[in-house]
Amino acid sequence: MKKKIYSVQVENRSGVLCKVSGLFSRRCFNIDSLAVGETDDPHVSCMTIVSSGDQRTIEQIEKQLNKKIDVIKVKTFDETESVSRELMLIKVKYNRSNRRDIMETCEILKADIVDMSKNQMMIQICDVPEKIALLINMLQSISVIEVARTGTLALPKCVDTE
Repeated sequence: MKKKIYSVQVENRSGVLCKVSGLFSRRCFNIDSLAVGETDDPHVSCMTIVSSGDQRTIEQIEKQLNKKIDVIKVKTFDETESVSRELMLIKVKYNRSNRRDIMETCEILKADIVDMSKNQMMIQICDVPEKIALLINMLQSISVIEVARTGTLALPKCVDTE
């Protein structure tokens, strides 16, 4: 199984997300991650889709995306050819005995405590998906209350052209 990142520029109007996600479901392609947002042009949105499959599936996804009327441009790249980030907010229950451990874990993984009450803490991390998974794994022994994650956002690495 190979992972591929698709950066898909689409027209920014209602129904486009449904059409693109429908393409994946009709063809039984899996979406590992999906994030959508407006670009610098308010008429264009960028969909970052992470999907996995064999070489044939990966090629089919790109071909099918390019056929869509609302799709302006499709770029594909591997994780090694890009810089990717994901944002996560995670709410945990804490007590006096584990508070210091949580704070140390946050410091090591460069996560921030963004909200706190007498016995709950909300942590924010923006990093590669693997580090997000690591933080979740490290906090599993503590009572995780709620998790909200964005999908992966990615852009191809910078290359100077002369």
